[in-house]
Amino acid sequence: MASSLTSSVHKSFKYDVFLSFRGEDTRTNFVDHLYHALQQKSIHTYKDDEKIKKGKKISDELIGSIEDSKFYIIVFSKNYASSSWCLDELVKIMECHRTTTEHTAYPVFYDVEPSEVRKQSGAVGEAFAKYEMEEAAETWKVALKEAADLSGWELKKTADGHEAKVIQRIVEEISLELRTISLNIDRKLVGMETRIKNLVPSIGIGCDDVRMIGIKGMGGAGKTTLARAVFDDISYQFEGKSFAENVRENASLLGLKSLQKQILSDVLNDKDINVSSVYDGKDMMKRRLPHTKVLVVLDDVDHIDQLEALAGEPNWFKPGSRIIITTRDKQVLIAHGVKFIHDVNLLYNKEAICLFSRHAFGRDIPVQGYEELSKKVVRYAAGLPLTIRVLGSFLCGKDELEWIDALERLKTIPETETLKKLELSYISLEEDYKEIFLDVACIMKGWQKDKAIKALESCGFRARNGLKVLQQKSLITIYKNFYDHIGMHDHIVEMGRNIVRRGHPDKPQRHSRLWIEDEIEEILANDLGTEATRCIQFHTIRFNPHIFIKGLRKMKELRFLSIRGYCSSDLEFSTVVPDFPNALRCLDWTNYPFRSLRTTFQANNLVALKVDGSRIVQLWEGGERKALNKLRFLDLSSSLLSTLDIGLAPNLEELILYECKYLEKLHLPERCLNLKRLLLTNSKLRTLEIGLTPNLEELYLERSCCLEELHMVNECQKLAELQISHSNLRTFDLGVTPNLKKLDLKECRKLVELHTPIGGLKQLVHVNLSGCLRFSSFLFQINYHTACSVDESLEVGPLAKLHLIVESIERCQLHPDSNLPKFQFRCFYTEDRPSLTRNLEMLFSVGMCACTNLETFSRSIYGLQRLRELELKGIFLEAIMDIEQLESLEELILLSTKIKHLPDSLCMLKHLKYLKLYDCSLLEKLPEDLGQLECLKKLRLTDVKIIKHLPDSICMLKRLKYLNLYNCSLLERLPEDLGQLECLEKLHLTDAKIIKHLPDSICMLKRLKDLRLCGLLLEKLPEDIGQLECLEELNLMGCERLQDIPNSICEMKRLKYFFLDDCIRVKKLPEELERLECLEVLYLDGTIISQLPLSILLLNGLFISGSRQLLESCGFTSEIQALSSYCYIRLPIMQAPTAGVSSTLLQG
Repeated sequence: MASSLTSSVHKSFKYDVFLSFRGEDTRTNFVDHLYHALQQKSIHTYKDDEKIKKGKKISDELIGSIEDSKFYIIVFSKNYASSSWCLDELVKIMECHRTTTEHTAYPVFYDVEPSEVRKQSGAVGEAFAKYEMEEAAETWKVALKEAADLSGWELKKTADGHEAKVIQRIVEEISLELRTISLNIDRKLVGMETRIKNLVPSIGIGCDDVRMIGIKGMGGAGKTTLARAVFDDISYQFEGKSFAENVRENASLLGLKSLQKQILSDVLNDKDINVSSVYDGKDMMKRRLPHTKVLVVLDDVDHIDQLEALAGEPNWFKPGSRIIITTRDKQVLIAHGVKFIHDVNLLYNKEAICLFSRHAFGRDIPVQGYEELSKKVVRYAAGLPLTIRVLGSFLCGKDELEWIDALERLKTIPETETLKKLELSYISLEEDYKEIFLDVACIMKGWQKDKAIKALESCGFRARNGLKVLQQKSLITIYKNFYDHIGMHDHIVEMGRNIVRRGHPDKPQRHSRLWIEDEIEEILANDLGTEATRCIQFHTIRFNPHIFIKGLRKMKELRFLSIRGYCSSDLEFSTVVPDFPNALRCLDWTNYPFRSLRTTFQANNLVALKVDGSRIVQLWEGGERKALNKLRFLDLSSSLLSTLDIGLAPNLEELILYECKYLEKLHLPERCLNLKRLLLTNSKLRTLEIGLTPNLEELYLERSCCLEELHMVNECQKLAELQISHSNLRTFDLGVTPNLKKLDLKECRKLVELHTPIGGLKQLVHVNLSGCLRFSSFLFQINYHTACSVDESLEVGPLAKLHLIVESIERCQLHPDSNLPKFQFRCFYTEDRPSLTRNLEMLFSVGMCACTNLETFSRSIYGLQRLRELELKGIFLEAIMDIEQLESLEELILLSTKIKHLPDSLCMLKHLKYLKLYDCSLLEKLPEDLGQLECLKKLRLTDVKIIKHLPDSICMLKRLKYLNLYNCSLLERLPEDLGQLECLEKLHLTDAKIIKHLPDSICMLKRLKDLRLCGLLLEKLPEDIGQLECLEELNLMGCERLQDIPNSICEMKRLKYFFLDDCIRVKKLPEELERLECLEVLYLDGTIISQLPLSILLLNGLFISGSRQLLESCGFTSEIQALSSYCYIRLPIMQAPTAGVSSTLLQG
């Protein structure tokens, strides 16, 4: 079933370059230098005085050499045309160049010009003159002309005539061409172009630094292949190059000095270099390499000593040099100070199919009938190029039954060649890291990283360092899925499990780790356990717990036991308890079916105990107390415990008691110096005493509905998260908690006093007091992704927003006789990053009941010194009287307030950009000095119904861009100097029923783009309104008294939208409407216009909306489209009106 290659194969040439030249002119100078430069770059070059052997016919061998060369470099000199030999060479060269695509010729005009060669004039003409009468003269002339017309290099016009630089350019060009060919020829490289592109930015070609770049990945992932491809791709740009393969292996077999010699010999092109010792090699590299711009690849490095010997310091190399290092161990790169580290990506599915197909079938896709089998092989390989190549080559030529047999074998017997290469990373590990690796391979792949760390630390390992080492050696990956998880390639898992099994392949009871259900059940049921077993993971759906009662007793060295599943037995678990080995360090049993732990279990070594969802009613048989001196992690969530005494567990770090619905008493050690996390939810605890806990970081007491008293020490320096929801606490003192980031006291409805240290909560990013007496909702959070909009030059600090809604209530539940005003608040406060000067705690430190001292609460708002956005709804006047204290304020929004006058101090807010007033129904006027708000950009008044005029100073707002006055029904006029608002872009005036005219200065608003004058009693528009040259939208909807549209409107060259809906007295439009060349939309519904100007036909694609009668009377019968409430047409796009069109068309 073998398949042949389907694509064309590039011809292989004996020589890369053929040099054609006149010896007496250039042999000992230009050509000699060019030849050696090409050879130094490993470009195989033909040069006749060195290649033609004596006693042979020159012409025959010469022709063969020309045909067997890829590129030709023709060096034209003054005497080139005087040699018939050169001319015959040229004819043959041009024949090959012209007749095939495999050959390319490049001319070099050494001391002659292209025109002299082309026309045989000047020095070339003089040299050629003696052949004018020869029979071959015309053939030679044609060849000379063709060669002169080719793209090449003219010495005197290239690099200012510097021969060395010209030669360098020629060599670079030829190298680039050969590199492209090389990449095209290697068809079995898949996905390399993308990977090279991803690596190139790290390489930084063109930068003058000496750069070391690391390529890291697991064994067989393609690190060497990528490094070789990059090397071939860029090596032509360097003066010297060396690819040192298998550094790890060669350093072990031959020594580092042999590698030093290789690099020196390659880079300096000197095979006679002798290195007597590693020290001598370092010294030679330091002395000889700083003068050469080099590209060096050090492949498969595994120890820092290798890098120190082969690329010790950047100053060993000339600026611009690049050192590429491939390794499985990231730490080697870090230790050597490599800053650019690139992880090699495994193959994507399509790439893997392509690579496998090329090795198995000699084509890019599987042959018919083998598609599904190929997918299975690729799925097994899991993107690892080494496995894909090995299996592809192995299966090449085999029939379908042999493929099926091979795949079945792989299920039980891993592919040997891959595992052998992968195991090199394992062998290099220290002993304790080997144990961690085997635990992960057999049991912990896919676990949350934190959970794995706890389990491994419980077993006595330094887990954080160990996992870091495994990650650096590319044996594991850490990936995010909400939390950090441990990933491991399937073949590395196979390798690890193979190490565990191979000593006793048929005796699982002798294996150090057990993870296969059937094997575990057989061993336990038949009491076959041995001391060899260290770890068991038994995760199933249902199982018989009988097997665990006595089956574990022989596993005396068992340190880790993890069980998941539901019991399938009706055994009365109140009378039996498993016999756990005393060596056990980590016990993790979800849905533990027994009532307690056996007292014969000494638990002296127990570090982690997790029996969540259990039937435990007491921790130890008979209620016995046991010292658990090594216990660090305890999880008894969803148990049946009513009391828990862990007073003899002084080293506890984490206590988790989620959903312990029956728990009434909890006794903690008086001194729990290591406790970091205490999580307790939905319990019946009424009192909780937490002793000395200086390292406590998280305290969760959610849905603690019975909790009335919480006693903590006054100082919790490390406490970061505190959640106590739905409790019956009446007072709570935060004490000294300078690192508190999250505070959640929601639905603590009886909380009267919350004591906070003023200025002591600088780290807070989230507060929730919703459902407490004062706050129906209270939420504070920091959003680190919010962009600061303020000009940095203003130095007003981070963005802060306060939305505060106030509602008056009749009585305070706790103080029904109090004379203070009673309010309930809804508060939302947010920042983009913590402020060093905020006083957030002032908002909730003034008391938690509804009785409100207005002055005190107002001060709490002004304590938010970095506030930049403030929204107040239903607020009392006292809250904004001293608003100038909010000196950083940029946006102020007042909604549904009962304020009659805004305080004059408002005008002192120098950074205010937005002022919005909504439904301020009692507001009579704005401050007269409003014009002092020099940064104001937007002013919006909505439903401010009794205000009669705007202060004239508003015309001083030089940065105002948006003025919106909606439903200000008693507003009598606009300021006469409105035209001074030179930055105004939008002016919206809606339902101001008293305004009858606009100030003429409105025509001076040169930047105005949007003018909406809706529902006004305007009788006319200013005659010069056409001066609004930037206007894009003019909306006059509902101006029922408006009669005429000024002709000057036709001067609005940018007008796109024109609305005249319900302008019931407008009779006609200006005649020169065609001048509105940008007009796109025209609304005429509700007008009494009976005819349209003829010129409207010139407005290509114009959308016109109006009554059907108007559109029909204008001749647009068939084009009319109807919707529920209006009709419209869209004019066709045309160059000019048709000659036969008459005015009657538009006049009915």
